Amino acid sequence: MKIVLINDSIYKYACGAPSAVGGAERQQWLLARALAKAGWTVTVGISDGIGLGVRKRVDGVELVGIGYGHGHILSAWFRFLMTEKPSWWYWRCSSHLLGPGVAMAKALTVKTIFSAALDPDVNPRLALFHHPRWWRLYACGLAWADKIFVQHAGQYAGLTPTLRSKAFIVPSIAGDRAGMKPHAERASYVAWVGQFKYPKRPDLLVHIARKSADVHYVVCGGPSTFSSPPGYSEDVMREMRKQPNIEFLGQVPPDQAQRVIADAAMLISTSDTEGFPNTFLEAWSSGTPVVSLKIDPDSAICRFGLGVLTGNADRAVDEIRRLIAAPERREEIALNARRYIAEIHSEAAVTAMFNRAVQDQAVLSHDSAETSLA
Repeated sequence: MKIVLINDSIYKYACGAPSAVGGAERQQWLLARALAKAGWTVTVGISDGIGLGVRKRVDGVELVGIGYGHGHILSAWFRFLMTEKPSWWYWRCSSHLLGPGVAMAKALTVKTIFSAALDPDVNPRLALFHHPRWWRLYACGLAWADKIFVQHAGQYAGLTPTLRSKAFIVPSIAGDRAGMKPHAERASYVAWVGQFKYPKRPDLLVHIARKSADVHYVVCGGPSTFSSPPGYSEDVMREMRKQPNIEFLGQVPPDQAQRVIADAAMLISTSDTEGFPNTFLEAWSSGTPVVSLKIDPDSAICRFGLGVLTGNADRAVDEIRRLIAAPERREEIALNARRYIAEIHSEAAVTAMFNRAVQDQAVLSHDSAETSLA
């Protein structure tokens, strides 16, 4: 079976480019690589970085330059689908172009999978940051797509009953498992990793750091204008640089960010909204507990003992201090986390769920919305 994806940032992750950013883009690369390993024919259309018609192969995935040139993006997609003749087109993240894209795929008898990234993706009226007035085009794309994949039960519940009838929970992939450094040997710092956009609330980290001057924080991330007021990123970064207990590294390559998480006493999440954060998966893969203010998809943190859900910044300060002072407790969380990743978010587990969903055999589908992933 052949599947195609279209996303320029996949190429950056495939090549190990230090400038690669974006959780949704990373997930598409991890999925493409996993499906290729499982026997799928996987092709990724790239408009920037590979010349038109040039083909490169990385980890079993074919990367093809599709070039937009002076034509419209939809024309390039149409030519790509015509040439590749896939069975499926996998699309992740909301866009007003989903509607025209799915309609075009149907005309070419290509089936489509839409995969939600952020939680608002399941609500067409709230999903679009760019061109929000064109939300009806996006809604048409959801209605016309052959299948909808979501990351957790909360996203599933947010879909309308009609869309749930073709929706399946397919977890994100954790990626390569890093070695687990014993917590007794780790430096006592707290990691924060992400782009400086408002939904991730890095401003709250500044507030937390000011209230816990005895705690060292290491921050990786760069500016972003997505879903953020003008100047938000710059203001937050300026405040971080002034805070003496924050070590601000800026935008770093993905491998370095992973090392920061893997060596930390814990990872903190200040986000207001997410999908299923890649940073959580990276943390749990390396045995790093997560302290989260609001985000806990499928209640995984609370149900499986993977860290602490605090509810607010002030309680986060207390929990951070408790965890730093208790390496034995952090070691217990680390064991829980590694087991959870192996059972739910490993490459093998997710590929099996993906294949069952494509064949309408997934354990979690429209008739089991309340069922736990575990």
